Amino acid sequence: QVQLVESGGASVQTGGSLTLSCAAEVTGGMFRTYTLAWFRQAPGKDREFVASISNFIKYSDSVRGRVVISRDNVKNTVSLYMHSLKVEDTGIYYCACSVRPSSGYNKVPSDQQADFEAWGQGTQVSVFA
Repeated sequence: QVQLVESGGASVQTGGSLTLSCAAEVTGGMFRTYTLAWFRQAPGKDREFVASISNFIKYSDSVRGRVVISRDNVKNTVSLYMHSLKVEDTGIYYCACSVRPSSGYNKVPSDQQADFEAWGQGTQVSVFA
C-alpha cells in the first residue's frame, strides 16, 4: 500500500537545525487520510517516538518546542524540521505510516510503533558538540 523513503540526514553541530523528508509512494489509497510519524533510534537504545501527524499533531516530550512535523498531501510527503539540536538527538530517524483510521484519523495520532505498518529505511542524524 505504501512505500517510504527518508532523506536529509546529516552531521550537525549542537544548536543547529536540520530538515528530514520522507516521500511516500501510495497505491490504492488516499495519502491525506493516512497517519505519518517519525521515530528515532540511538546506538544501543530502543527506537523511540518523535512526532506524528494526521489532521492533528503529537510530539514527544523530548522534542516538543524544538521540532515541527508537517505534511504535503499533494506531494505525498512528510517532513521533520528540527532546530536547537542536542547531542541526544543523534540517531537513525525512521519515517512510518499507517493507513488504518484508528491510528489517527480525525484524532490525535498514535505514538506507538505497533500502529504503523509501513517503515522507511532510516536516515542518520549526528549531532556533535
